[in-house]
Amino acid sequence: MGISDPLTKRLHSALSWEHAPGLNCFCTVPMPNSIWKSDNASSSYRVPSQFRVPWRAFSLVELLVVVSVIGILAGLLLPALGRAKAKAESTSCLNNVRQLNLGWLLYADQSNDHLIYNLGLDSRQPIPNTNRSLNWVDNIMSWEVTDTDNTNLLFLKKSPLTPFIGSTAGVFVCPSDKIVSDVQRQHGWTRRVRSYSMNAMVGDAGPNVQNGGNIVNPGYRQFLHLADIPNPSGIFVFLDEHPDSIGDGYFYNKVADSEWAHLPGSYHRGAANFSYADGHVGLHRWKSAQTTPRSAPFTTTLPSVVLTNGQADFQWIAYWSSSAQ
Repeated sequence: MGISDPLTKRLHSALSWEHAPGLNCFCTVPMPNSIWKSDNASSSYRVPSQFRVPWRAFSLVELLVVVSVIGILAGLLLPALGRAKAKAESTSCLNNVRQLNLGWLLYADQSNDHLIYNLGLDSRQPIPNTNRSLNWVDNIMSWEVTDTDNTNLLFLKKSPLTPFIGSTAGVFVCPSDKIVSDVQRQHGWTRRVRSYSMNAMVGDAGPNVQNGGNIVNPGYRQFLHLADIPNPSGIFVFLDEHPDSIGDGYFYNKVADSEWAHLPGSYHRGAANFSYADGHVGLHRWKSAQTTPRSAPFTTTLPSVVLTNGQADFQWIAYWSSSAQ
């Protein structure tokens, strides 16, 4: 193809390729304004038709295909994002029980190996010859708005653990625990102030301690000193408790009666986080539906006899709670 016009020659030189007959698509290449202008600055140059790029709108079918692809990608990504969020919350919960456990160990170190008081109920029900202010926590969780313990952070000032863990309220709450009752939600509540409890078989349980054991579990050892624990890696200290089970911070079950008095938490995809007397932490996944009722108000009936398919979970809790006398 002959090129006689000067500006067309300049355009051809800038693009460095010749138009191939029968080629139906073209590439656009940025070019200086001088290429598009003639020697007369007042006149403009029109791009020859063979160099024009054809433009057209998307068809309806193409738009529907794009929307469908986006929907498929969203369906694939959203569950993955949900799992990632749950994993992050479980990791944060593990850090909380680790920090509580560190405070528990430091308390014992500063108290001549005596473990912190671990009493049931609260200060509104005094125990003879027992100083309730020594209890690791002294509040009761419930589904009522009249119970100020649910939101009152003053327990942080009272807890003997506070000097060893800092006045950080968040360490007492599992990030996955955003459970409140309908009436609490209507009053603007978004969560309660505690998700964790302590193994009832560790620490001084006051009058419940008799003959080296605990009256709720006769025949099993009550550990009053850190040195009393024969296998620290095999005894749990803190756990996240089911929101409909948690009341005080005293987690126990009656092993001899095979009866759930308290249920462990199952916030983390059917699992709970535990800390142990040697300082390590871990996640344990439950096997029975009886152990993992929905994390919501009024979803449990306690105490309850352990069903046959729930025995594995119950015996796991019993095994890691204490040892036989």
